[in-house]
Amino acid sequence: MNVALICIGLLGLLCIATGFNVTVQRGKAMAMYGFKENPEDPLYKASRAHGNTIEYAPILAVMMFVLAQAPMAEWVMWSMILATFSRYLLVAGLLLPKTMAKPNPMRFVGALGTFIAGGILAVATVTMGL
Repeated sequence: MNVALICIGLLGLLCIATGFNVTVQRGKAMAMYGFKENPEDPLYKASRAHGNTIEYAPILAVMMFVLAQAPMAEWVMWSMILATFSRYLLVAGLLLPKTMAKPNPMRFVGALGTFIAGGILAVATVTMGL
């Protein structure tokens, strides 16, 4: 089993799924472009979930791919899993609550996990290049 490729595929799926959700929400709102900056509006929430995913998932996937090119420590593999899980948790924390205006645990833990695991992957990538 190649954990890196599974995580990369799951991050790609998250990018596609959140993008598709924006399209669905645009259809429901009959909005071809833009959105109301209303933290309760499903189109706004979908757009932010997709935008946030696109901000982080590609670089995480690149680092995972690079790190998978050589034997890696188990902690690197677990960091890949944590990063992927955190991205899904953050998206759930944006989409599921009634409003984005209030903090919620899913969003907080998802963001924190992304920063921690992403930082670990970045350091591992730099270390690999030394």
